[in-house]
Amino acid sequence: MKTAVITGAAKGIGAAVAVAFAKSGFRVVINYNTSEERARQLCKILNDTYPTEAVCIKADVSTPEGAKKLISESISAFGDIDVLINNAGIAQQKLFTDITNADWQSMINTNLSSVFYLCREATPFMVSKKSGNIVNISSIWGQEGGSCEVHYSAAKAGVIGLTKALAKELAPSNITVNCVCPGVIRTDMLSSFTEEDLKALADETPVGRLGTPKDVADAVLYLGTNSGFVTGQVLGVNGGLYV
Repeated sequence: MKTAVITGAAKGIGAAVAVAFAKSGFRVVINYNTSEERARQLCKILNDTYPTEAVCIKADVSTPEGAKKLISESISAFGDIDVLINNAGIAQQKLFTDITNADWQSMINTNLSSVFYLCREATPFMVSKKSGNIVNISSIWGQEGGSCEVHYSAAKAGVIGLTKALAKELAPSNITVNCVCPGVIRTDMLSSFTEEDLKALADETPVGRLGTPKDVADAVLYLGTNSGFVTGQVLGVNGGLYV
């Protein structure tokens, strides 16, 4: 049985990804930092419902120490890592002139540095066995930029660049590195939006609706289980909002 490690997996897109891999027979590591109750509830559901083994691991992956802890404890739990999904992230809307040094650093650490730290910790295990899949979660705003989200857009654009470069470096070791860029997805990140705002966003989306966490999870599962000839790619899951 293969093992998938998913960061920020207690809720939203991460939780949907955990379900998708559990249903496919993977052992699942559910990483969380603050949402312990939701992580443990999800872990119980996966163990009770699907042919899998699931564990919860608390770690702040925005730090090198937290990333090292997550990978080390994942190896201790299951002995291996086959798929790494870098999903942990935060969002914030602010005028560019209002973004503080602390806002910037927190955004970069959580949304970009975490990807670097975790790939650095996980790749030696994948290289040693000459196989593995890494899927990084970026954003549509990393592709086209989002007004009042300069720091978020910059971090997510960095994830795309990291993905493409690392894919070239790890390809000789039969390790794929790909990226998913969700559009507007109904998760807790949209909690500050009114229903009127959400309707307007849905109307702007060519398919006429907002995305769901499952829409993204389906794409992640494909990239996380591909045979090795799809690498360095950026897959938009955005309903045609950006093409």
